[in-house]
Amino acid sequence: MRVRDLLAPGAPRLRLLAAEEELDRQVSGVMTTDLHDPGRYLHGGELVLTGMLWRGGPADSERFVRTIAAGGAVALAAGEAEVGPVPEDLVEACRRHRMPLLAVPDDIAFGTVTEFIGRQVSADRAADLAALVDRHRLLVSAAGGGGLDAVLDLLGGDLDLDCWVLTPTGGVIAGPADRLTAEDRDQLVRAHLAAQRQRRRPPHRARLAGGAYSLLSAAASAEHEAPLADWVLAVAGDVTEWTTKRQQLAENLARLVAAERHRRDEGRRLRRRLADELLALLRRDADPAEISRTLYASSAMAARYESPEPKSQSQDASWLVLSAEGTGLPEGTVRAVLEEALGGTTDRALVAGAGHGAVVVLPAMDSPVPADTLRELLAPLEAGLGSEGRITLGVSAPASEAGGLRGALEEARHARRIAAARVGRVCVAGPEELASHVLLLAAVPDEVRRAFRSRLLDKVIAYDIEHQADLVRTLEAFLRSDGSWTRCAGQLHVHVNTLRYRIGRIEELTGRDLSRLEDRVDFYLALELA
Repeated sequence: MRVRDLLAPGAPRLRLLAAEEELDRQVSGVMTTDLHDPGRYLHGGELVLTGMLWRGGPADSERFVRTIAAGGAVALAAGEAEVGPVPEDLVEACRRHRMPLLAVPDDIAFGTVTEFIGRQVSADRAADLAALVDRHRLLVSAAGGGGLDAVLDLLGGDLDLDCWVLTPTGGVIAGPADRLTAEDRDQLVRAHLAAQRQRRRPPHRARLAGGAYSLLSAAASAEHEAPLADWVLAVAGDVTEWTTKRQQLAENLARLVAAERHRRDEGRRLRRRLADELLALLRRDADPAEISRTLYASSAMAARYESPEPKSQSQDASWLVLSAEGTGLPEGTVRAVLEEALGGTTDRALVAGAGHGAVVVLPAMDSPVPADTLRELLAPLEAGLGSEGRITLGVSAPASEAGGLRGALEEARHARRIAAARVGRVCVAGPEELASHVLLLAAVPDEVRRAFRSRLLDKVIAYDIEHQADLVRTLEAFLRSDGSWTRCAGQLHVHVNTLRYRIGRIEELTGRDLSRLEDRVDFYLALELA
């Protein structure tokens, strides 16, 4: 039973005083005590019943609640028959320790509460034991038939237990998608990835506005070395507070999901070979007819999920190319991550590559471009990247025919270099940036970039730090205003004479003349590099 069951119709008339957000905790038994230190007698999962005879003052409340919380108690019920109404210091202590506090009126005997809990817990245990074999049989049967959705539907109907299988970017593989918002899924996968990065033992716990969730990893195999690409099993409730039998059920479900992931990955082997073959054709600038045959085979494979007949490569078909690189990540991680993020239920994306990089070719109609949308899709992965981990991606413009894919690959690689020049753990650049000065900056060696930036800006930055002069911001505003004194002064909310003084100071520090176009261009590029 759960703590909230003590407040349901038919239960003893208890009053809730604290920690309403923790009412989903599982109650496994009752301990009645007035000891000052009952912690050594707690095993976890108990509701503690007390007459508060241990309390001599406010400090005793804090000590008592801290002790039972450390011992694993899930709730405290305080009787008002001996010492009167529950004191406010006990209420505050329970709030601090997130311990549900229930008041037992003076006309309700402790025996009544104990008997009610005993009946509920016994009924729950009997039901769990009686149904365990049948439930596991049904789970295996569902997995062999309707897939993961059938399994999770069974759990939802049989146990009123909501579960979801999520991709590491928050996509829904299986489960009632309408019961988790996109924001909720984002928070859950971020919590899971962060816990994995910190090497915490599962299940990982996350708390959303709707309550607690338990997160378990579903790796494809024990040898799987791309945890950033693992599926996540999200279960409503805190698994650690469940009975042993229910915990075993959750663990078995995670293994079943992992088996489904392994089966799916085995089915992707042929598609991976097609992707690697296509990349090899593009690298050697093969005949467009060869490339078209590989794309046709890809469409035919995806069509098994969509329609009886594969789609032909018509003249108006268009494809996008993505170039990606991972830094500080195990080999194969970027490829696995992009397969999960872009593969979808129909697996229309061809994801090739080895080592730390990957190349993706996918129909333009299926792509999450523009680049900022792709960046948003991959953003949850930031929680799983360490201080040295990065993923950078470049996106090409659509290629209207197979013969244009070679150029699209080069375009995507150039865009990825632009992304790599930026600051951030997940950076994406699109084709619209390739006609900009940014492409030229990306091609400049790092040491040259640093030297150029330092030569123009170091003295200005140092002056700002020493005098709080705001010269860098003034320089940026001046360039954005195309050198207009009036517009720039208006943007900065300063007098024109003040602006002239600041610009003069910049010219004095750098030896440059901001009335000259060449010097303005140099300053603009230096600021872009900064």
